[in-house]
Amino acid sequence: MTKVITYGTYDLLHYGHIRLLERAKALGDYLIVGVTADNFDLARGKINVQQSLMERIEAVRSTGIADEIIIEEYEGQKIDDIRRYGVDIFTVGSDWVGKFDYLNEFCKVVYLDRTQGVSSSDLRDNKRSIRLGLVGDSIFLNKIFTEAKFVNGIHINALCTKSLDIYANTFSSAISNVTDNYSEMLPYIDAVYIRSQPENHYHQIKTALNKGKHVLCESPIVLCRHQCEELYDLATKNNLVLMEAIKTAYSTAYSRLLLLIKTGKIGDVISVDTICTSIRKSKSFGEWNNIYEWGPTAILPILQILGTNYKTIQIVSKLHDDGSDCFTKIDFTYDHTVGSIKIGDGVKSEGCMMVSGTQGYIYVPAPWWKTDYFEVRYENSTENQRYFYQLDGEGIRYELVAFTKAVELNVVNTSINRDVTLKLAEIMGKFNEKDNMTII
Repeated sequence: MTKVITYGTYDLLHYGHIRLLERAKALGDYLIVGVTADNFDLARGKINVQQSLMERIEAVRSTGIADEIIIEEYEGQKIDDIRRYGVDIFTVGSDWVGKFDYLNEFCKVVYLDRTQGVSSSDLRDNKRSIRLGLVGDSIFLNKIFTEAKFVNGIHINALCTKSLDIYANTFSSAISNVTDNYSEMLPYIDAVYIRSQPENHYHQIKTALNKGKHVLCESPIVLCRHQCEELYDLATKNNLVLMEAIKTAYSTAYSRLLLLIKTGKIGDVISVDTICTSIRKSKSFGEWNNIYEWGPTAILPILQILGTNYKTIQIVSKLHDDGSDCFTKIDFTYDHTVGSIKIGDGVKSEGCMMVSGTQGYIYVPAPWWKTDYFEVRYENSTENQRYFYQLDGEGIRYELVAFTKAVELNVVNTSINRDVTLKLAEIMGKFNEKDNMTII
């Protein structure tokens, strides 16, 4: 297999970038794309970059051309990457002719002619924003409205809620279409963001897809696997985007953590443990049960690091009087690894994540689900490494960027793949059916 690597900023990704990536891919069998980090661009004097690192990564990912995406963070990394990944060909645009000839010592260097007459500015000026409608009764929608202001190509112009008062002082007055009737909102939008009670997701998603609207839905999308499969099939049939929203999956630090694990930074992974807890004196209208609020986020790293084909699952829960869970522990067993989550609403613990490997471990301090920092630790503590990444908007704006790119390019190639979404829906179904569950 011939491995090809290329690098770039990919700010305001346009046709010229895509053509260059296509031609780079054509040079071999496997394409690795290095996207330059914000601080590395600044260090090189590139101060006019308009999009964040995660926006640019998501733009590249959404093309579906790259087999693997890495982050370029320091001078000299190209040599390290070529050696680490066993690269056969390094390629870059012809405006860099001669600049990277020194890499011929490590692999073949190919300069590609750039596409002429393509302007990022012209493309940006001519782009129509996606009209997004918000659905739900949670104060979390306030964050969605705020973060959407930082995302190019998206405009919130509709709201469907039964609790308008919680938005009165924030954004409801800035939206032209406000209603408590879901069907009335749909004609005014191109896409919908859903944060309603999970029991309502299936009907709302299906209605939107049948009306030709793209959907971004907070996880869990639905509460059983077969409904999830049905909705994905409907989205595919209607040529629409259906995407799951878990903000953690789109943060820079979390994405980098997954890449480090994949490259063997801590050896073979033996266990993944996550904890997500909070203490609320009372549950406000529109807020979710513990398993829905925390479950998908806590389970996500286990499924993405260890895979979706676990062998056994065991659920232990302590329930409130109304039947909802205040604490749940879920253990997953694989052939050679294990995963465990602890989630609590009214139970408090340190919300950290630990990934244990044969050569070291990764520690992510609380709150790990919106971290900008983690550590790789070894037996010899002098070898420990710390990683810091900027986190804007808790990852929400990056999530919106991913959705926007998916709609624009009609390619769903996001940080949460379909297998993971299907498995999360399946696990929610097991919980509700009390399958493999012990109640304490």
